[in-house]
Amino acid sequence: MPCDEELVRRVHAALADLEQVRERRMFGGACFTLNGHMFCGVVRDELMVRVGPARYHRALQRPHTREMDFTGRPMAGYVFVAKSGLTSDASLRKWLHIGGTFVRALPVKVHPRRRRA
Repeated sequence: MPCDEELVRRVHAALADLEQVRERRMFGGACFTLNGHMFCGVVRDELMVRVGPARYHRALQRPHTREMDFTGRPMAGYVFVAKSGLTSDASLRKWLHIGGTFVRALPVKVHPRRRRA
């Protein structure tokens, strides 16, 4: 099932002022990185947010959230937010802020240039 392109567009619009954000398409969804770290994405019609270990349990107590279980096994530090919890731009920006705040505290990830064969 492809990802919700309208939600991807809304994420792009909310992140438009951040030059260091990059989008990658993977596994039928869209992933957004900040300083080289994944911090949010769109999987089907849900927003995936990297909230980090300290905010994980608190995030799961909020309405419209569930564990990120993309592989069938929950990933601590990541949550899915249902589309019903993203009805306003303010609610979307709030979740993006949570993810962005977590990855900004991490060291910038530098990817070595890949060698050509």
